[in-house]
Amino acid sequence: MPNAYFQFQQFRVEQAACAQKVSTDACILGAAADLRAATRVLDLGTGTGLLALMTAQRAPAARIEAIEIDPNAAAQAAANVAACPWAARIRVWPLSLAAYAATGPAAFSQILCNPPFFRRSLPPPGAARALARHASPASLTLEEIAVFAAAHLLPAGTFTVLLPPPEMRAFEAVAHTAGLATQARLLVRHRPGGRVSRVIGQFGREPAPAIAATELCITDDADNYSGDFRRLLADFYLAFLPK
Repeated sequence: MPNAYFQFQQFRVEQAACAQKVSTDACILGAAADLRAATRVLDLGTGTGLLALMTAQRAPAARIEAIEIDPNAAAQAAANVAACPWAARIRVWPLSLAAYAATGPAAFSQILCNPPFFRRSLPPPGAARALARHASPASLTLEEIAVFAAAHLLPAGTFTVLLPPPEMRAFEAVAHTAGLATQARLLVRHRPGGRVSRVIGQFGREPAPAIAATELCITDDADNYSGDFRRLLADFYLAFLPK
């Protein structure tokens, strides 16, 4: 059973009330997203608040908004934010994406999203976890996410999303239709030579001269954390504090 909390170097994520717990995937997204010149950031579907907290640590000048439709998760995220060192810069909205859009938010320099996926797999037991992990009529669609991002990015802003490879291919198609161009892809493997399990895609209004493609292996051949993974999460995981 997952722990009721996850302790990072500079903040703690309580997660007992959240269907979707802190995951390695989400930590990679929070550490790898391009936050250069971040001023106003949205965490779309915040869950525990993890991405908002990681963003606040990485981008000291940014103000962050986080939305979450599940009331229990939204309350947990708000409590995690209140207990962190950057609470004054983060606001949690317990709203659906449509309801949040209706508030007329200003444009964002970055939008981050770890959305429901696994469209083809069998949903897990429990309605809340199913909503958090699996695309369903009650959850966000890829099209809704793409249209919102295209409408709410600053001209040079970026939208960064994490998905399995089949869902990323589907998302790229709807993103391009919505007016977003693929700018970069990070391919995530568990170990060298293993299959790509996740893709982090970066999108923006302006096409990149060439799509930047990089790879990250979580472990090395000996099944220890790889050097690249350690460097990426060096400022977050307690295990990576200097001895």
